[in-house]
Amino acid sequence: HLYALTGITLPDTPPYATEGRLIGNFKPHASTFRYENFNGRVGGSDLGGTLTYAQRQPRPKLSGELVSNLLQFSDLAPVIGADTAASKAKRGDTTHQPPGRVLPVETFRTDRWRALDADVKFTGRKLIKSANLPVTNLYTHIVMQDGVLSLEPLQFGVAGGTLATTAHLDGSGAPLKGRFTVAARHLKLKQLFPTQKVMQSALGEINGDASLSATGNSPAALAATSNGEVKALVTDGRISRLLMEAAGLNVANVVYEKLFGNNDVKINCAAIDFVATNGILDPKVFALDTDDALINVDGPISLRDETLNLKIHPHTKGFRIFSLRSPLYAKGTFKNPDVGVDAGALALRAGAMVGLGLINPFAALIPLIAPSNNKDVPCSTLFGQMNAKAAQRAAAKAGK
Repeated sequence: HLYALTGITLPDTPPYATEGRLIGNFKPHASTFRYENFNGRVGGSDLGGTLTYAQRQPRPKLSGELVSNLLQFSDLAPVIGADTAASKAKRGDTTHQPPGRVLPVETFRTDRWRALDADVKFTGRKLIKSANLPVTNLYTHIVMQDGVLSLEPLQFGVAGGTLATTAHLDGSGAPLKGRFTVAARHLKLKQLFPTQKVMQSALGEINGDASLSATGNSPAALAATSNGEVKALVTDGRISRLLMEAAGLNVANVVYEKLFGNNDVKINCAAIDFVATNGILDPKVFALDTDDALINVDGPISLRDETLNLKIHPHTKGFRIFSLRSPLYAKGTFKNPDVGVDAGALALRAGAMVGLGLINPFAALIPLIAPSNNKDVPCSTLFGQMNAKAAQRAAAKAGK
């Protein structure tokens, strides 16, 4: 509400109180105000630092450094648009999320971006969203210049690993143009799911990379126009139906039940590599290696209309008993997916994966194998076996 009075772009926040030293230097159209060494609270979070507001043309500038020792996610949520519908309504947001849509349609208020430049560094030593999964050592450098917002970097520690991102949002014109990168390293599975008993025996981790560009004035619009690549590896994990339910993965939960019943499953390696083209995700690799089967998934996922049309192919290993011998389909919308058995096709033996074009695409995932050390992981074994089989097939063809 202060924006209407001051013209200063300030984030929506819970009630706050601060104390510090305010120094003003008054000049016609060039005054500066420096709030030095202040301490305060925003909701249940602490916040301190020094900020300087300078009048200038064509727009004022806010600069400084902020530090929080304990930041509650509920206090941060309105700032990033991640608060509840009730909270959004209370702060004056009139956007109505379409009932059949999952991705947020709330628009970015880029007109405010063009009202203020900013250069602010923020350190959050501990951020609490879930008591069992704290975020530590959060750091970001926020720069707003001529309606262009960048967070370079935005990085933090979580689940024994690190997540480093960059975001560049050009709101100087319409529609907004965005570029994003994400690098996840050594996220420990047992720490990522601390309340799930099945994961406490898992020794593995998640490593991943994403690089995307898009245009649009809302998260949904950006997703619908996204181009780039998303890839990740999961090693040495364990999953269960309860874990799928707890994670809110409706499609995965149904697929899991049809593939594995109620049994817990050891994941040797899970690999994904999606290429995004104008909001359509196509898997170069989408594979899961368990003790009993290799499972690969193909088909598009549309972020434009929030639909999926996937085929899940189980490839049995040897003569081991496996609950499903036919492929599955997963189609429909993100909100109301449909999962069933494709009874017209039969499951294949694991060796048949070599003939499905899954070898060369694995090359893009090699850098994610133990990215900061030389420790071997199950994925390297899997890739090696499949590459060896591919070489044998190539040699056999050459000998004919």
